[in-house]
Amino acid sequence: MQTMKRLWEKETLRVIGLMSGTSADGMDAALVDISGFGLDTKVTTLGFVSVPYPENVRNEILRLASGKEGGSHDLCLFSFLLGQLSLEACLAVCEQAGVPKESIDLVGSHGQTLWHIPKAEDYLGRPVRGTFQLGEASIICEGLGCPVVSDFRVRDLAAGGQGAPLVPYAEYLLYRQPDKTVGLQNIGGIGNLTVLPKGGTPEDTFAFDTGPGNMVMDQLMERFTDGKQRYDENGSMASKGQYDESLLAWMLDDPYLKKAPPKSTGREYYGKEYVDALLHRAAGLKPENILATACRFTAECIRVAIESFCPSKPDYLVIGGGGSRNPTLLRDIRAILSIPVLVNEDLGYDSDAKEAVAFAVLANECVHGIPNSVPSVTGARHPVVMGKISL
Repeated sequence: MQTMKRLWEKETLRVIGLMSGTSADGMDAALVDISGFGLDTKVTTLGFVSVPYPENVRNEILRLASGKEGGSHDLCLFSFLLGQLSLEACLAVCEQAGVPKESIDLVGSHGQTLWHIPKAEDYLGRPVRGTFQLGEASIICEGLGCPVVSDFRVRDLAAGGQGAPLVPYAEYLLYRQPDKTVGLQNIGGIGNLTVLPKGGTPEDTFAFDTGPGNMVMDQLMERFTDGKQRYDENGSMASKGQYDESLLAWMLDDPYLKKAPPKSTGREYYGKEYVDALLHRAAGLKPENILATACRFTAECIRVAIESFCPSKPDYLVIGGGGSRNPTLLRDIRAILSIPVLVNEDLGYDSDAKEAVAFAVLANECVHGIPNSVPSVTGARHPVVMGKISL
């Protein structure tokens, strides 16, 4: 309790936010100073690093996230390994920012999602939903000597929500405008859209996963290069191709895209089996045309989301995440949307750091006992304080 009391009494907390996404390419760490909480939250970013995973670690994440391999032995060791890698990312961002690790007051760690089941399945005769993130927080806590907030999604799921998306609460605190409806499209492995109606409250915010972001493109690139390239850097290969209308039509005939929010998705839907089916359908097409079609599909998913499920249409759209670094994807998005399309850097933010910063904000809200979920987004029965605190 003394540790928490010290946090409550400090005017500004130095917080690290950690994010390891569905692309499984590395650990993002953002170092920020946060003053206040709730609507009074103010964030200053001091540093950001993205630490790539070694190839064997990434392969293990993808193996375990397939849902078909790995037992309790593997999951046990993986959770503690990811805890070690999380601590190393914390130390790396401290070094990059030039601050001592002893100055860190708090860490918010998302962990690695291995499986996400927002819709109930029959399990041992009962309908059960669940979500599964690993990355032992106690390793971080021990290494830095400060509290760590982790395992955010499960509390919302227990309250009837989807446990996703989580970032919209932080987005509301940081991006809301009194006279503009703001659209925020993150493009990581999965794409997710948040809309902040002008002058709205957190309850007016709506958000959902739009479909694949980089995930399908990344898997295709790995297969086309026999694993030598994890992603299509700068959209280079896609820029050399033309999207195939027939293949794109098949991709757009997707039940997920037609499903009304709240909704969320992940590798369990757009993973290996999806790409296998895509390549079977695309037999005879050149790799650059298949990749161009997958790129266009990510853009079309965003268009469908805005046109079909946004009661308040954005005045402008801000792209964040790794997809914001892909000029071919940005070209496709701008070609099919009738609103201005910006990137986070246009507003003075770092696109790569956005999600990691969000988990620093969510951790700050948690330790102050402030509900940090948005039921209108996740479908939960009521707001909850998400996150488990390790002291």
